[in-house]
Amino acid sequence: MPQNNARSNAIQAITNYRPEAAPLNFVDTKPQDIFGCNVFNDKVMRERLPKGVYKSLRKTIEFGERMDPSIADTVAAVMKDWAIEKGATHFTHIFYPLTGQTAEKHDSFLMPDGYGGVIAEFSGSMLIKGEPDASSFPSGGLRSTFEARGYTAWDVTSPAYIMENPNGTFLCIPTLFLSWTGVALDKKTPLLRSNQALNRQAKRLLSLFGVETRLPIIPYAGLEQEYFLIDLNFDFARPDIHIAGRTLFGARPAKGQEFSDQYFGVIPQRVLSCMMEVERELYKLAVPVRTRHNEAAPSQYEIAPLYEAGNLAVDHNHVIMSTLRNVAKRYGLKCLLHEKPFSGINGSGKHLNYSIGNAELGSLFDPGETPHQNAKFMVLCAAMLRAVHKFGGLLRATVASASNDHRLGAHEAPPAIMAIFLGDQLTDVFEQFRAGRVKGARGKRIMNVGVDTLPPLPADPGDRNRTSPIAFTGNRFEFRAVGSAMSAAGSLAALNTMMADSLGYAADYLEKHINGKPENFNAAVQQFIRHVIEEHSAVIFNGDGYSEIWHKEAARRGLPDLRTTPDALPVLSSPEVVELYTSQGVLNKTELKARQEIYLEQYCKTLRTEANLVVRIARTIIFPAGMRYQGELAATCASFKAIGKEFRTTTLDEITERLRNMQEAVLRLEAQLEATADIHDDTLALARHYCDKVIPCMRDVRTWADALEIVVADDLWALPSYQEILFGK
Repeated sequence: MPQNNARSNAIQAITNYRPEAAPLNFVDTKPQDIFGCNVFNDKVMRERLPKGVYKSLRKTIEFGERMDPSIADTVAAVMKDWAIEKGATHFTHIFYPLTGQTAEKHDSFLMPDGYGGVIAEFSGSMLIKGEPDASSFPSGGLRSTFEARGYTAWDVTSPAYIMENPNGTFLCIPTLFLSWTGVALDKKTPLLRSNQALNRQAKRLLSLFGVETRLPIIPYAGLEQEYFLIDLNFDFARPDIHIAGRTLFGARPAKGQEFSDQYFGVIPQRVLSCMMEVERELYKLAVPVRTRHNEAAPSQYEIAPLYEAGNLAVDHNHVIMSTLRNVAKRYGLKCLLHEKPFSGINGSGKHLNYSIGNAELGSLFDPGETPHQNAKFMVLCAAMLRAVHKFGGLLRATVASASNDHRLGAHEAPPAIMAIFLGDQLTDVFEQFRAGRVKGARGKRIMNVGVDTLPPLPADPGDRNRTSPIAFTGNRFEFRAVGSAMSAAGSLAALNTMMADSLGYAADYLEKHINGKPENFNAAVQQFIRHVIEEHSAVIFNGDGYSEIWHKEAARRGLPDLRTTPDALPVLSSPEVVELYTSQGVLNKTELKARQEIYLEQYCKTLRTEANLVVRIARTIIFPAGMRYQGELAATCASFKAIGKEFRTTTLDEITERLRNMQEAVLRLEAQLEATADIHDDTLALARHYCDKVIPCMRDVRTWADALEIVVADDLWALPSYQEILFGK
């Protein structure tokens, strides 16, 4: 029997690969010369806009003031001329619907002039507002199915930019996506609303410390993007990778990642070439990418930009994901952003490094070098502890998906239990506050005085803990549970909203205990910190988050262990979360319920697609391969019997048993898929059925299929193996 064509052709294509494009030359084209060249940034605006218009627009961008509508036409005209000079023929309002993907609708600048020609047209109203058809996007009941109108609204705080294509360019305008009634249909709108809530409550608290600033208090974020690169031919040879983005079958290779030789290893030349072009494209868009390296698993990599304003960081991350996918194809590669594309080796995350502050104050999570700064830091840190303890379930819900469920709680990613790692030194300082006798940080001289003379805290209060979902890392918190394929907007909006609530709580507490008497300030601060640590210290855990001991201890502490998406998503409609979002003006009850329904629906659709793929691949690819090998073995046994030679049927019996078990597992899976038809109008019940019934059946099919892979003759096996995919470049 001839070898499977798709598999053999993929291997041959890798062996004979030659780059199609000419190599990049960073000598002639220096990165610093092209950085931001395709962005309508401050430099472009300052040079091209009338002085008054520029100043007015800067006020909106820097201070969050409402934009003067009278300047819109001028800004639009200048932006159009700049874009056309860059070769743009179309513009699009970029937005993030609740699918988690990037959406765009292109409109031409060109309009007929009535005389047989065309003119380039782009008005202020066209800049500020677009009108895509919203009927094809999930709304979770926020609108009737016959209502198609949706609006995009320009996000002035995120600059417009030019995207290049071999055949031209187009102008991209970051926007919000709303219904005609103003209901949020996207991920950016609640993020911007949460920014406002955070600023409002943070300034209340800072004023008690005598800190005033004109600039808004904003979130800062650094998003570390992990991904896999495999040869594009394997994508086409593996229907599961091509459709589901992950392998639904695949036996463990003889070598995986147990040698730890991938992490920070030498980057393969083909991959490095791809990375360099990705970086060049991102430089043009002013995305400040800083690091690139091999990750822990074979064929796994990471790209990370510098820390920047949260809203812009989210926008840039969407651009990074899109650029990775597009550029990879030029090098005959496939970029996999799925959280768990390969079983048995590390999955991919997107670590969200989070802090709050502004250009004047720096990071408010920085311990600082003076006692007064320490006091402010301790209050803010306490607010973070309270936020995560009260709303840890919400934070878990923001990272819930069918794909991320494969990571969370495994021995490769932070567990689904939301806890905070502070390090021994910082934890000890908090415990001193609990005891009511602050002596100072470990290693410092003992001081029996108030918070106003607390000695400086170390910048790195402890070693990093990779098993913690939220870790303090010197001047920020690292939230490690975000999935690699996800938009970070939902998690960032939740962190902002939780912090706004806790900062408001802190301001209320201090105002009450200060009672208009400045001399009460230090005592009020100490009392607040002590109160928080007494009420919310259960969320602090510095040990191994992967251990079963921690799961038992977390249950004793009352921390939620929401291991699956159906467990986590109902939190979005819980009374405490509804109260949180509504009180801060971020999302109303209807908008929250809609998101729960949409995400549950996405979960069900994902698993149905994967289950259907499992059935189809098992029946049409794996079972036939096993049957052919079974037939060859049977024929060999018959030949030996005919000539009177002794023989054993061990392998034949083994193959027969595994084929039978796989067949039975497929039938059970099909039965569970048919049972979903009986679950009507209850998305949560349907999601639980997929979680509790369908997924175990899928695993059973895979178990027997993978068992077949390791015994069926290699020339008969149709699917490229893990060994070929992960190590073939």
